[in-house]
Amino acid sequence: MASAPQPKMVAGSGVGQNSNASFNDKSKPQEVRQSNMTAAKAIGDVVRTSLGPKGMDKMIQTSKGEVIITNDGATILRSIQALHPAAKMLVDLSVAQDVEAGDGTTSVVVLAGSLLGAAEKMLAKGMHPTIIAESFSKAAAKSVEYLTEISTPVDLNDRASLLRAASTSLNSKIVSQYSSTLAPIAVSAVTRIATSTSSNVDLRDVRVVKKVGGTIEDTELVDGVVLNQNVVTTAGGPTRIEKAKIAIVQFQLSAPKPDMDNTVVVNDYRQMDKILKEERQYLLNMCKKIKKANCNVLLIQKSILRDAVNEISLHFLSKLKILVVKDVERDEIEFLSKSLGCKPISDIEAFTEDKLGYAELVDEVSKAGAKVVKITGVKNRGKTVSILAMGSNSLVLEECERSLHDALCVVRCLVKKRALIAGGGAPEIHVSRLLSQYAHTLKGMEAYCFQAYADALEVIPTTLAENAGLNPIAIVTELRNRHALGERNAGINVRKGLISNILEEDVVQPLLVSTSALELATETVCLLLRIDDYVQAR
Repeated sequence: MASAPQPKMVAGSGVGQNSNASFNDKSKPQEVRQSNMTAAKAIGDVVRTSLGPKGMDKMIQTSKGEVIITNDGATILRSIQALHPAAKMLVDLSVAQDVEAGDGTTSVVVLAGSLLGAAEKMLAKGMHPTIIAESFSKAAAKSVEYLTEISTPVDLNDRASLLRAASTSLNSKIVSQYSSTLAPIAVSAVTRIATSTSSNVDLRDVRVVKKVGGTIEDTELVDGVVLNQNVVTTAGGPTRIEKAKIAIVQFQLSAPKPDMDNTVVVNDYRQMDKILKEERQYLLNMCKKIKKANCNVLLIQKSILRDAVNEISLHFLSKLKILVVKDVERDEIEFLSKSLGCKPISDIEAFTEDKLGYAELVDEVSKAGAKVVKITGVKNRGKTVSILAMGSNSLVLEECERSLHDALCVVRCLVKKRALIAGGGAPEIHVSRLLSQYAHTLKGMEAYCFQAYADALEVIPTTLAENAGLNPIAIVTELRNRHALGERNAGINVRKGLISNILEEDVVQPLLVSTSALELATETVCLLLRIDDYVQAR
């Protein structure tokens, strides 16, 4: 992809001629830039086919031999081992978009690839990279202004708007036919945590528990808490407790072990009996203390050093009618104690009733072949929600979780920046038109750069049309025409394959997704443009 050799200016008198001479690059910086752009555009082309509702999916085999099927841009790029540093920047770009907005991870990479293509053409014409970078930054700021102008403010109590945004996000995923099930779940989950004044939502307070079994339609939002683990029933303990007092314990209900491995030789069976008796007594005392505090549901943290519970203690606990769940992960403790309103207990001596949480019902239900522990009717519970995701196999489940995450992020964007814009390529064409008009009022190189930026934005509608099997040139021309006639919300209706008012089709997205995609893509492109040498540090 080497550019044509550039004509050298021959200086006449040698004085004052240089100001006008086209910018001539030395060959090394030119090669470095060329290689950076080729690598970055290659990454853009990888995810380009998976943009939009008719986008293709990628099948990824990880180094461990697992198979992932997805069309979430961030997931695809995370799995690609990019070797080129410029390609790695684009992977980081999609991760940044994932953190900032959560959705639009594919579009941001496609945009960046297109902007690099535009910059490449201008570099070949002899423009200085710094001028291009500066103009691009200004153009991005202008675009954000234009986007904010056409956005419609949204109220968090207006559930219909939130639902439309969430379903639009889900429509481009593999699980799109279930968007009527998943979108309301995502909206309810976020609105339950967010207040009318909050400016952000911590998605760590939304927990998705995945269980293989049933279909995606069985996915539900649980009013209470769902556990990843099952009830321990080996000793015949209860699996259903009403009016439950719940304790989260971080100690083990098994015989104490010394830190170092050592062996004790017992050659007298009376001593042997004594050891076993002591162990039983020790465990019985522990179980009695637990019962004394009126606790009847135990969640035991996973332990590396020794078994969390052994058979004797399980036997005692089942006699005392205490429900046991073991192997609760370390990182779940915080979420559970927040949700159940109880404090984790790290020592048996500190086991008192004030540290327990209270719930109406703890029950292990069998749902579509999968056993699930549900805790409902929690008293003074924190602002957290649990979603139980079901799916026929692990591939579908993983993708269902990713799509749910994207839908949750979309609703979160609306909490951060409460405005919606149309989808379907409408905002890009609108901004592209206004930028072209604005470029006519500028002079010199800047006008040229603005025009190139405006053309580069058209990659989104073009790709949408291409992926839907439509004629991209005809569709985008028609789209421009409609916008020129003043139809601001005209976009590509992928399902019918024509241009229509996209708001009536309920295709909307949060303003934050588009603005952050533009800003982040432009930032990355400017960074790549300013690089002129590549040194490997030993």
